[in-house]
Amino acid sequence: MLEEGKKAPAITLATDGDDKFRLSDQKGSAVVLFFYPKDNTSGCTREAIEFTEQIKAFDGEKAIIVGISPDSVKSHGKFRADHGLKVVLASDEEKKILSKYGVWVEKQMYGRKYMGVERSTFLIDKTGKIARIWRKVKVPGHVDEVLEAVRELNS
Repeated sequence: MLEEGKKAPAITLATDGDDKFRLSDQKGSAVVLFFYPKDNTSGCTREAIEFTEQIKAFDGEKAIIVGISPDSVKSHGKFRADHGLKVVLASDEEKKILSKYGVWVEKQMYGRKYMGVERSTFLIDKTGKIARIWRKVKVPGHVDEVLEAVRELNS
């Protein structure tokens, strides 16, 4: 299990637009990684929109926002276009990064067990260490809480 203060696991993932996101390329900037279950579902859409609405505030704090889910790059592109999203969306179809970060977990709904993403956010500091972890995130108020943590990190 990952802990605050430890080095964040390496990430290299495809993003929409044929780009790659590499955590190692972000030294000198704070990085907000928000792991979410699925494009175009109500909670995930709300979370991505709320991060997009605050993108200027995060930019002002020199923080990069990256959403990661097991959806395909193509799905991410449609998700971005449908909702005018400004955050980076990275695809982890193989679930390797989701597993490294401990967010690919057994879940249960209506008595049925299945594997899925536990909505979680990790704040990575400018040196590549985990500054904060939020697990089992509830969307309302979460983006404001993350922004405040970024501001505290920079003060």
